[in-house]
Amino acid sequence: MQLDNMMHKDNILKASQFLAVLGVLFAASTVVAAPPQKFSTGLSDRVVQFIDGEIAQGWEDNEVQPSAIASDEEWIRRVYLDIVGHIPPAQKVLAFLDDKSEDKRTKLIEELLADPNYIRNFTEVWTNVLIGRNTPDRTSRVGMRKFLREAFARNRPWNDIVYDLLTAEGHFEENGAVNFLLAQLAGNVNSEEYHVEATANTARIFLGMQVQCTQCHNHPFNEWKQNQFWEFNAFFRQARRQDHDKYDPESGRMVDDYSELVYRDFSGPVYFENRGGLVQVAYPTYLSNEIERDTPDRREELAKLICRTDPQHQLARAMVNRTWGHFMGYGFTRPIDDMGPHNPESHPEVVERLTEEFVARGYDVKQLIRWICNTQAYNLTSQYNSKNEIDNPSAGEVPLFSHMYVKTMQAEQLYDSLMIATSADGSGAILTGDQRERERWLTDFLRIFGGNEDDEPTLFSGSIPQALLMMNGALVQKAINGEKGSFVTSVLSDPRHRNDASRVEIMFIAALGRRPDKGEIRQLQRLMASERDPVRAYQDLYWALLNSNEFIVNH
Repeated sequence: MQLDNMMHKDNILKASQFLAVLGVLFAASTVVAAPPQKFSTGLSDRVVQFIDGEIAQGWEDNEVQPSAIASDEEWIRRVYLDIVGHIPPAQKVLAFLDDKSEDKRTKLIEELLADPNYIRNFTEVWTNVLIGRNTPDRTSRVGMRKFLREAFARNRPWNDIVYDLLTAEGHFEENGAVNFLLAQLAGNVNSEEYHVEATANTARIFLGMQVQCTQCHNHPFNEWKQNQFWEFNAFFRQARRQDHDKYDPESGRMVDDYSELVYRDFSGPVYFENRGGLVQVAYPTYLSNEIERDTPDRREELAKLICRTDPQHQLARAMVNRTWGHFMGYGFTRPIDDMGPHNPESHPEVVERLTEEFVARGYDVKQLIRWICNTQAYNLTSQYNSKNEIDNPSAGEVPLFSHMYVKTMQAEQLYDSLMIATSADGSGAILTGDQRERERWLTDFLRIFGGNEDDEPTLFSGSIPQALLMMNGALVQKAINGEKGSFVTSVLSDPRHRNDASRVEIMFIAALGRRPDKGEIRQLQRLMASERDPVRAYQDLYWALLNSNEFIVNH
């Protein structure tokens, strides 16, 4: 990748020196010793109090001392990224820092849950979970997003959303719910493999159970047997995709038009061969609940069992674990979609209580988020201390949640955050811009970065092409160029920022959501003073901020 002409070779070294300063200071700030503090977001809630008590008991049992409460700068950036999917605009950060009310954190949680970008963010998160980042052939990402956007906008109960995903039929854009199963169905409808992905992914995503290996043999660790896989598979045998083509006069060929999920007449059992070569038979059964063999709509019966009548509430339990993992970096199990006696939960009492309360509150996703974000664990700093260094799940340890685990920005978060950081007015209104431009950027980003919707948010692997895409990407160059309307020129011409200290501060707030500390100011002033062109110095500084480790992680 060729570097933009604006970033001349003789300035690469200087900009890299800025980046080195930020990297050293960020790394040095990851270990602090601070006593625990009494804390409340301002919300008095019995569920939050129970969670706090159970998590604190885990700290005591394991002889760890929790980290300090996150600063307002650290916390506002985190909660913005987690709920609305982008960093906070600079003006929002300043207003939050100036707010002295004791309940400002719980107020901000409510504000973000009411923000349209909450809908946008969780639509994107769940589209990636349900059909992947790379859309399968003849599956409509537009339709999937439309269904989820409407569901999150209305705050529909989670069990109702899943019920629709399991029972939907019709056109892939007129009824977007069909795209979950369409994404799983490929090949010959009469093949035994046709419904295997639908079986495995329904169990994994909605029930938190990894059963894919049981299509061939009993699971070596959990309680699922081979016959249970095919009994579950039997529920999907009445579903098939129907692809429609249309004539393209320009090419003179038939091309893709649309796809449907349609009913297939199937009332018999499923036959499978065990490891001993014996052919066995399976009828539709979910966790020992066998339905009538002549049931006209098996998927509807399965949806009722999972979403309405399951006494174990496995759907709710899996959602609790996945949502906790979204906000905390790790779920109560690793991986989050492999729950069961073979993989004990780190805090079973918390899972049980949250599951019960989630069901009792009508599978209210916003309420689940509200509980998690108001916990003490969610409000701790990511900086660990000498007495909780062992709380390191990335090394295989059971998570104790004694400090926040650093998460890498997802591709969508990175794009939207760059849009916020490069917005000249700092308002973030630019997020309403061209969706096609965003899609093109994400396509390029994923082509170079890769990206797996199943990865834990704490996983990251960087590369030179990734670094170059960030360092020389159009969004970064747009922010730092010398043209009128760029972020850097808007700061330099703003009468509110007449001196270097004020200009450096607003750049830090816009990119990192915080003010620079004294050590950073001293080193940066020395570097900037050595640059003869003051505009170039600010360009180098902002380039370094947008390319720093601190910018691309959610801590």
